[in-house]
Amino acid sequence: MEKGEYGLALEPYKRRMSSCLGLYIEEHLIKYAKVIKDHDNLKVETFGIKFYDKIGDAIRQVIEETYSQKTPISINLSEEMYNYFNMFALITKNDLQKAIKTEFDAYCTDKGYNPNVFETRYAVVDNQLDKEKLKIIHIADNKIELNKRMQQLSDYKLVNISPISMSLPNLIKTSKEPGALIVNIEDKTTITTIIDNKVSNIDILEEGSSQILDAINIKENSYSKSYEICKNTTIYTSEGKDLQESETNYLEDIMPTLYTIVGQVKKIVNANGEKIKTVYLTGTSALINNADLYFQEYLPEVNCEILKPYFVQQTKDISIKDYIEVNTAISLALMGLDEGIAGMNFKTQSFSDKLPGWLKLEVNPDKTKSEQKNIGNWFTWDLNQALDKTEKGLVRIAAYLLVLLIIYSGFAILLNNQMEKKQEEANESITATKQQISLAKADDEKVKSRTNEYTTMIKNLEDANDRITDRTKTRNAIPNLLNQIMSVIPEGVQLTSIDNTSGTHIKITAKSKKYEQLGYFIAKLKTEVILNDVISTAGQKDNGEIAVTIEGELP
Repeated sequence: MEKGEYGLALEPYKRRMSSCLGLYIEEHLIKYAKVIKDHDNLKVETFGIKFYDKIGDAIRQVIEETYSQKTPISINLSEEMYNYFNMFALITKNDLQKAIKTEFDAYCTDKGYNPNVFETRYAVVDNQLDKEKLKIIHIADNKIELNKRMQQLSDYKLVNISPISMSLPNLIKTSKEPGALIVNIEDKTTITTIIDNKVSNIDILEEGSSQILDAINIKENSYSKSYEICKNTTIYTSEGKDLQESETNYLEDIMPTLYTIVGQVKKIVNANGEKIKTVYLTGTSALINNADLYFQEYLPEVNCEILKPYFVQQTKDISIKDYIEVNTAISLALMGLDEGIAGMNFKTQSFSDKLPGWLKLEVNPDKTKSEQKNIGNWFTWDLNQALDKTEKGLVRIAAYLLVLLIIYSGFAILLNNQMEKKQEEANESITATKQQISLAKADDEKVKSRTNEYTTMIKNLEDANDRITDRTKTRNAIPNLLNQIMSVIPEGVQLTSIDNTSGTHIKITAKSKKYEQLGYFIAKLKTEVILNDVISTAGQKDNGEIAVTIEGELP
């Protein structure tokens, strides 16, 4: 920190108020937000998005437009990889770090990776299934990709690089959310599970806004225009109004991706029982009109809503939706302001970074040479003159230090020899132990081989029994299903196929010339409890007819 006009008087003020520029970088665009922290108050000073062809030019423009040449900058990782390890709860901190490294090395060996090419961080959370163990969320990023990111901002004050899935919880009051999901539909989709006020799991889906924007871009040949179309599109729900054809031009590009994502979210909600109370939506695709209503229709047991930063208040000049558009950038800026989960920063802090600003010196080469010359003259010793008292004292001190150095070296050599002998004995003991372990592993493999044979036989018997049970159960269910469908199907709806794909799962293909007739038929299947867990695809229009696929379970 540089001195102010009156020495260090500005230091306390600068500590009270700080700012950070969050940059969320994707393949075609950058979302940015500059956040100011004054005591415990947070404020978004400026924000926006920028599309780019050359990322270096785009970063420079954002920093110049936000006047952030000397502002700390926080960005996202690009290719993070998640793994989960279980450890005993009573393990010490040092042993925990060693155990995590061992687990990750074993994982890399199985996958054929070199563990040295990864930069890693981890978070410790409670194990929901076993209270005597800890769950480790392990995050790794390729050092080459990490260095590329740092190189892109080498001319600026980069202070933080964090995984976006771990920064988004900064936007909600986790103390008020004992169970929630944050579904971030950006380039890819990340689903952050929060249980008991802590992040407990991260799921990454390849499906995301990139698939939607790429599909629209094929028609429009403009990524920025495709982005605006995506934001302004309205999707329909079973209770929604009948949309005009002009409003549904891009639904075929949007709905398949959202349908896949909502299906995965439903699985996560079901896997956590009644712990999940709220599903927050954020990211580019969350800006689609009625996205929250669409998710709510498929997730009636939880509350679905768009994620709004807890500290942002709507004003007359700025819509809250504009803030929501840059949620990812705001959350990264908060990470740069030391908010949220600690230990997630992938930028290695140099010694210079850790120094207070007032300790960092601006070196003047010409002045340094002059000072070095003066220092050299000060140490010049004229041996033709007699030694004064100070010089005699220095000689005595040097002699004492030399004697101490000789004694220390002797003890060090003796100690080193003893350590080498003990190391040889330890190596011999280790070799013998490894031989015994190898013999034990061979016996263990034999036992496992026999166990696998018996397990396979038992599994085959159980599968055969399950197939017999399924046939008995569904023998009369199919005819009853057909009779019930005939009693509720509207006149304008035609069924093209009904398949019993597996067990009690039914897949129906229907078509009609009107959306509302299909919606009525789907609603009847739900309200009459003809099928359970009914879901349907978006309508696909072809030659004036709309076709949908309906799936559900026999009661």
